[in-house]
Amino acid sequence: MSPIQKYAIGAGVAVLFSWIFLPGWVTLLVVLGVVAAPVAGYLMLDPSQRERLKRSRRRGIGR
Repeated sequence: MSPIQKYAIGAGVAVLFSWIFLPGWVTLLVVLGVVAAPVAGYLMLDPSQRERLKRSRRRGIGR
């Protein structure tokens, strides 16, 4: 299982848990946090780091 799949499953479980056990506005905050965390992390990278990340995605890590 790839790291992206693990992240997606974890995010889905967090959202499902918050949807069942927490009020609606807290669930919205959890969903926004799940989406905003990777975006904020990507935007904090330098341009050279972003380029290296794009290259590693294209050819696959370890190949």
